[in-house]
Amino acid sequence: MQKFTTLTAIAAPLPLANVDTDKIIPARFLKTIKRTGLGKNLFNAMRYNEDGSEKPDFVLNQEPYRKAEVLIAGENFGCGSSREHAPWALLDFGIRCVIAPDFADIFHNNCFKNGILPIKLPAEQVEKLMADARLGGNARITVDLEKEEIVRPNGERIGFKIDPFRRHCLLNGLDDIGLTMQRAGAIDSYEAKLRETQPWR
Repeated sequence: MQKFTTLTAIAAPLPLANVDTDKIIPARFLKTIKRTGLGKNLFNAMRYNEDGSEKPDFVLNQEPYRKAEVLIAGENFGCGSSREHAPWALLDFGIRCVIAPDFADIFHNNCFKNGILPIKLPAEQVEKLMADARLGGNARITVDLEKEEIVRPNGERIGFKIDPFRRHCLLNGLDDIGLTMQRAGAIDSYEAKLRETQPWR
């Protein structure tokens, strides 16, 4: 998993509440178990017409937001079914951080496990960042996970809090497999001892 330390990037405004996981990545695209290739179908119904052409009024179809790495979203982002493909699709598009007043719990947890930083902030602070995002490419924001702060284009700093264990995992690029592999020596020792003491297993 890619480490998340400090990110300075274009932020895309998506001022919609209750964006569910089916809007993020529709069910018909869930046939794959690969984490790549889903970005082209991110927000599929909002991004494309029935003939496959882009909807020019959708934010991620506009410059400079095609290169956005931060998404400023509305309340209850990621609600609906518990599909891990939702953070996969965001990450494959290039989104590394989502900032919103609130997230659905399972989506929130899945983000951390896949290298996306979800930040919960009071609605009034999200509105400030939404306004910054609307300014386009000249108004990049900086997200510093180590310092737990966001720096707005005007220099204002907004603090946030992340669970210390999740923060550690993101800073060090550790998913569940990575955490397990940190204990590889102990696991190998246990297995060797088990083979000696209980060879019938």
